[in-house]
Amino acid sequence: MEEQDVRLEQRRVILVKSGRLTYDGAGVRLSRVFTYNDDHRFDPFLLLDHFGSSNPLDYLAGFPWHPHRGIETVTYMLQGRIEHGDSLGNSGVIRAGDVQWMSAGSGIIHQEMPKQADGVLEGFQLWVNLPKTLKMSTPTYRGLRSTDIPAFSTPEGGKIRVIAGKYRGAEGPVRGIPVDPTYLDVSLPPSTGFNLQVKKGYTAFAYVVTGSGRFDRTSGLLREGQVGLYDVSETQILVRAGPGGLRFLLMCGRPVGEPVAWWGPIVMNTEEDISLALTELKHGTFIKHKRVIVES
Repeated sequence: MEEQDVRLEQRRVILVKSGRLTYDGAGVRLSRVFTYNDDHRFDPFLLLDHFGSSNPLDYLAGFPWHPHRGIETVTYMLQGRIEHGDSLGNSGVIRAGDVQWMSAGSGIIHQEMPKQADGVLEGFQLWVNLPKTLKMSTPTYRGLRSTDIPAFSTPEGGKIRVIAGKYRGAEGPVRGIPVDPTYLDVSLPPSTGFNLQVKKGYTAFAYVVTGSGRFDRTSGLLREGQVGLYDVSETQILVRAGPGGLRFLLMCGRPVGEPVAWWGPIVMNTEEDISLALTELKHGTFIKHKRVIVES
């Protein structure tokens, strides 16, 4: 493809925002990168949190028992360990480099608690919306070890991990997700590039974990802790690392395009759906499926 054609088809960054400090769970200190309520153009993605600290007081309280319905939660650990468990007895440990992709479906009550008393704990949690037809489906876990995730080294010394979607002919292990997501973890040496072809109409954003870089031909540098949301009209994403190198997460997916009613960890289509869920929580009828499908 000629340079001129690439330029014409390149996506533009249309929104840049920095995460804001907040506390969630029982007092976990984190950066809330975005929520769907900030800008509906993030659809199908509802929320991205980046938690990370070497101070145990920032994370030891964890995320005790809480419900989810109508969404998928994606936990990706960079450092440290988190133990998860649910009300049906499923449990496991998410370690550095591991991913847990959970579809809450009709409802699950679970917890995610740090399994360490000191040291650095760092990771991300992404929330992905489910379409109306699947909001009351059977809950599902996908637990992936670091070794399950394909990793590529670039000729310039970069590294790309493919959690979901495709890159250079390889497909990530998370498959069959309703919004057809791509989830990449990309590390680039200084002043080197990266490109990816995406589908027109699909939402895409990049979050800078460390360093800085240019995510299109006209916008300025995005720096650590910033997210850049792309337009949806073209097919090429081109990135170039800044002078200090760059690590970023790149995510894209098909928008759900449905009304969103949101109460804490429950995301449905109408306020009536939310009211029903809260009533069921109160009366102990929230859990609709007495099993959870666990996929490797």
